[in-house]
Amino acid sequence: MACAAIVRVGPLIQSFWAVLPRSDSRLRERTRLLPRRSVALEPGRLRISDGGVLLDLCIDENDGVQALCPHGREHVWTRKQAGVPARGTLALHGGPERQIEALAVIDDTAGYHARFTEWWWSAGVGVASDGTPLAWNLVTGVNDPPTGSERAVWIAGEPHESAPVSFANDLSQIRAEDGSELSFAPEAERRRKENLLILRSDYQAPFGRFSGSLPGQIELAHGLGVVEHHRARW
Repeated sequence: MACAAIVRVGPLIQSFWAVLPRSDSRLRERTRLLPRRSVALEPGRLRISDGGVLLDLCIDENDGVQALCPHGREHVWTRKQAGVPARGTLALHGGPERQIEALAVIDDTAGYHARFTEWWWSAGVGVASDGTPLAWNLVTGVNDPPTGSERAVWIAGEPHESAPVSFANDLSQIRAEDGSELSFAPEAERRRKENLLILRSDYQAPFGRFSGSLPGQIELAHGLGVVEHHRARW
């Protein structure tokens, strides 16, 4: 599993990445507060070159699911894609390149978040008991009105808005209003606190395995992804 992001808050730019080869379960990660070319993101392409990790992926982007939701006295726009094919290469610490065939989740977000913001979020991919491809994007705390939210479950590539959800304090479960329960077992975790005086951020984002049922009472035979809890003062 892997993730990468570029975050801009006013004039500040942060980039981060993480790679978890499940063969050794050792999380490699790096967060940088000054711009550099360790992470490159552009439509249909992700490149990481940092800390002995070389990851180069081409991603088959699509229109995704878009939402424009009020937040505080302003609003937030987001577009989510999930279960989209990604292919490329990965090399670790000068070793040989490995061919990668995977499924990706893409999060594009821009907005005027409330001064104090807190959210719980999960995204991942998997398969149903009958082999149908599944993917999801679930959230509470931002972009989460009863309808017109960013919450979605993709069934065989088709997105469907999900019922509102709630997260357990320890991130071990996600419960939907329709009675669905998704269980999460972490394998590794990104965790970081930032205190830049006027800006603060405190998040945890474990990677791991999912079981149970997605919103809509969709049984999940196998799933991989992430859960995140983030508190911020912008």
